[in-house]
Amino acid sequence: MATPTRVLFVCLGNICRSPLAEAVFRHKVRERGVDDEFEIDSAGTSGYHDGASPDPRSTETARLRGVDLTGRSRKIGAADLRGFDYVIAMDGENLREIRALEAAAGGSARIHRLREWDPERPGGDVPDPYYGGPCGFDEVHDIVDRSCEALLEHLLAERRA
Repeated sequence: MATPTRVLFVCLGNICRSPLAEAVFRHKVRERGVDDEFEIDSAGTSGYHDGASPDPRSTETARLRGVDLTGRSRKIGAADLRGFDYVIAMDGENLREIRALEAAAGGSARIHRLREWDPERPGGDVPDPYYGGPCGFDEVHDIVDRSCEALLEHLLAERRA
């Protein structure tokens, strides 16, 4: 059996966007029956919310769409850049922080923005809904859902190549 592809999703505080992306991607992997082909986690570029549960608004938005959002916030570390195959940033600032960590600590992870796989707006940021209202969480879920679907297709094709 092949080694699982390890995917880490990263946002600022690891309570809204990255745990949502982790949960959505995990949900899609389970739906496809390829659980054994992936290891999935999330982290933040800051330690602001270390050990905190996901934001209740993000959790509720996911629940209403049939996605179970759990876990605890943690900060990305140098070991993540060596242990994960893909590190997926939610926005440009997260990407810069991850690249700075990579420059200081090394690592072999492939670093990307999630929206590189967004079929509607490739390359943009996943907006941070933290300071907004409920509609921001719906918008983020839509972006994450379609981007994770395309990312999964890409990774499955890569695994089979």
